[in-house]
Amino acid sequence: MKKISIALVALAFIICCNSSKNVSEPIVNSVNTKIIESVFFIDSVTVKKHLYTLASDDMEGRKAGTAGIEKAAKYIENEFKRIGLTTFESLETYRQTFNFKPRSSKEEITSANIIGVLEGKNKKDEYVIVSAHYDHLGVKGKGEDTIYNGANDDASGVTGVLALAEYFKKVGNERTIVFVAFTAEEMGLIGSTHFGKGIDANKFVAGINLEMIGKVPSFGPNTAWLTGFERSDFGKIIQRNLKGTGYQLFPDPYKNFNLFFRSDNASLARLGVPSHTFSTTPIDVDKDYHKASDEAETLNMTVITQTIQAVAKGTESIINGKDTPTRVVLNEKK
Repeated sequence: MKKISIALVALAFIICCNSSKNVSEPIVNSVNTKIIESVFFIDSVTVKKHLYTLASDDMEGRKAGTAGIEKAAKYIENEFKRIGLTTFESLETYRQTFNFKPRSSKEEITSANIIGVLEGKNKKDEYVIVSAHYDHLGVKGKGEDTIYNGANDDASGVTGVLALAEYFKKVGNERTIVFVAFTAEEMGLIGSTHFGKGIDANKFVAGINLEMIGKVPSFGPNTAWLTGFERSDFGKIIQRNLKGTGYQLFPDPYKNFNLFFRSDNASLARLGVPSHTFSTTPIDVDKDYHKASDEAETLNMTVITQTIQAVAKGTESIINGKDTPTRVVLNEKK
């Protein structure tokens, strides 16, 4: 009987280990340990927890103005509080609440950006924003699956914001970091536009926006791409910091999509802030974009984790005040 019990335990352990692997994930080469050693606080277990929570059916697609996005807002607030972030400027809570009328409706919607602050040490009056949008498309259509979970777009980015907040809380920062989960991006960058109207853009030295970081890029494993690469020297700073790590950053390869002005970085870039979006998704062939099939199970946890680690490593000289990117070029025809 004892031998049988031992055998059953061993079998259960093997099954458990095998079931924890995502068989749909492509094999991704290991990034140089120089990244891993410097960002060991960012792990795939935490990444998976955030992603699967934010992209769960319980969040009902996180459409701005719905009960689903309210659940997501509370989750992000609780994480900011657990990490130890403070509130932004005159706000009494993490919420920057406002009303707006979307272009597709005459009804006014109340929603909120979720903002947490990690005050800098020696350069606390210089700000770096780390952002992603936490809204998606909600519930619509008919059929078996009507929930547009928005796992890649953009629960993956918000996962990055939360992971980076926890990371920099532990390692420290010279400049003040403002972590923001923007609302109503899908309705026309409404949350980030509202945020931009209330700030002194001259205080913001850089913007780090994360959008759809859950799939292997067309450049291959251990890579990401950056929108508006040519509009400031922000991307070159990141490339220099990643040199020798095995991780590479490329300029946005999808020029015809005008992506620089289609994510929340644009709201700050229009104010002159060198604000750019990191992404990994091959958007030209992504079959899950704005579909109900954008589920957490379709994403690669290794890609998300390594991308967040690379962003942490790549931006550290900006966060610590050693590098200041040039102001962004505002020619929208580029």
